[in-house]
Order: sequence, then structure tokens, then C-alpha cells
Amino acid sequence: MNDVISTIFNINTLAAAIRMATPIALAAMGGAFSERSGIINIGLEGMILIGAFAGVLGSFYTGSPWFGVFLAMVAGGLLGAIFALFTIKFKADHVVAGVGLNILTLGFTTWLMQILWGSRGTSPNVNGLKEISIPVLKDIPVIGKLLGTQSPLVYLMFILVFSGWVLLFKTPLGLRIRITGEHPEAADTLGINIKGIQYFSVILSGILSGLGGVYLSLGHLNWFSMNMSAGRGYMALAANIFGQWNPLGGLAASFLFSFTDAIQMRLQSLNIGIASELIQMLPYLLTIVVLAGAVVRSRPPEALGKHYETGK
Repeated sequence: MNDVISTIFNINTLAAAIRMATPIALAAMGGAFSERSGIINIGLEGMILIGAFAGVLGSFYTGSPWFGVFLAMVAGGLLGAIFALFTIKFKADHVVAGVGLNILTLGFTTWLMQILWGSRGTSPNVNGLKEISIPVLKDIPVIGKLLGTQSPLVYLMFILVFSGWVLLFKTPLGLRIRITGEHPEAADTLGINIKGIQYFSVILSGILSGLGGVYLSLGHLNWFSMNMSAGRGYMALAANIFGQWNPLGGLAASFLFSFTDAIQMRLQSLNIGIASELIQMLPYLLTIVVLAGAVVRSRPPEALGKHYETGK
């Protein structure tokens, strides 16, 4: 029992949780922007996956991991634009379109991997992002071990989440996004470009999710593997709801999920007499429990999932 407690309340477990929260928190913020504008974004899973793939593709052909990061953001944005086209212009059901996008992305990346690298499992190794150390911060006890040396995308995630919160709740653009998701009729009356706001929000959602995906392939590992997102998009969706469609709330929920994930990984190395399959289920069980509780208490944007035609 002491081994289990010391494994759970361990600074290395917390450091791992911070690293593992990065893709979930970025995608959760993307989900917050999309859903605050009224578009349910089930497609976060596919956007993470295409970002992870595009990042490796960019690094493979140029040798530059930062070009891979750029390509991942572009790919995520393009997928977001496709999703927006179907949900906004063609008025497809948001959930059905999102699920279809996830399935399409899984098949597309697997097919491309076979075409480009002759493998359905993993890509070749590529140049990944190197960890960086922050002077002074790395020398602070405890905090230095948690945040002193991390992937640059971890630091970028903290900056973007705070910036996203400012954009959403402290700027006129954020107000337009929120009123579009709450009362599109009122926004229309005020002359706000409803579709323009929704396209911007969904594409931004794709860019942020793509950035989360490239953390998996270039910030954490140096390759891409089939279905690399492994349900993180759905965790991001749950984190977004649990965080009340707020980037900071989504970040906190992402830490909760990733902390559980870090615990299950470390518990598997201990002989505690529980089947590893049951331990691996911990983060997903927590996601279901949290989501079930959060859905009961949360109040989503009023017009979430509803189609609106300007002027009608």
C-alpha cells in the first residue's frame, strides 16, 4: 500500500501529468471556442490525429520539427474548415459530421502511412522537438522539477490557454463568439456576422487541436503511429464540458484526466494484484463519471447544436 501511495503522490507523476495534459488542454480550448459559437465539435479526435500525422510528415521531408508544428496547425485548421463547411453551410448534424470526420481521419492517415512509408503501424523516426530549460525556474525546488525543463509546446500550451481565456472573456471578439452561441438572433440584430464568427471559431478549434496532436508525435515522441490520438479528443470534449466551456476550466479538467492516466501507467509497473487491463481503464472510467456528473450540472450555450440562418 505504501508503494501505491508513494507512486500516486510523487513529483514524477505530477510532472508526467503536466506533459500528458498538454494535447488534451489544447484541444479542450479548441472545443470551447467552437462550442461557445454554437458548433458541437465531436471532431476534436480527428483534428488531433491529423495534427500528429502532419507534424511527422513535415519533419520527415524537411528535417525541421518546427516546420512540422506549422504543418500540423495548417492541417488542423483545414480539417476544421471542412467540418465548418459541413455544419454551417450544409447544415449537417454536428455530432454525425464530427464522428464521420474522426473515422475519415483515422482511415486517411493509415492509408497515407502505407502509401508514403509502406507501413500501417508506425512511421519512421523523425526529428522531434527538444526539451528546453528555463533559467531560474529550473532551480526552484519542486516547481523546477515540474516546470523547469519541458517541451516548448508545454510552455506554449500555458501561454495559449491564458491567452484564449483573455480572448474569450475580455475582448469584443470573445463577446461576439459567446453571444453567437447563446443568442444568434440577438447577435444577428446587432449586425454580427454569425457565420463568419462560427467559421473563425471552428477553424481556430482545428488549429489548436492540430497543435495538441503534434505534441504527441514531435513533442513527446519522434514518430507517428496509427490512431495515435487514442481517445484524447473525447477526453478533451469531456474536459471542455467539465470546465464549463472555459479554457482555464478545461486546463484544470485536463490535469485531472492526465493525472489519472499517469497514475495508471505507474501502477502497472507495480505488482499490486490487479489486472493491468482494469488499471488501464482508470482514466476512461473517470472521463465517463466526470462527464455524466458534469452534464447534469452544466449549462451549455443556449444555441449549441442548433442551425441558424441569418435574417430568418
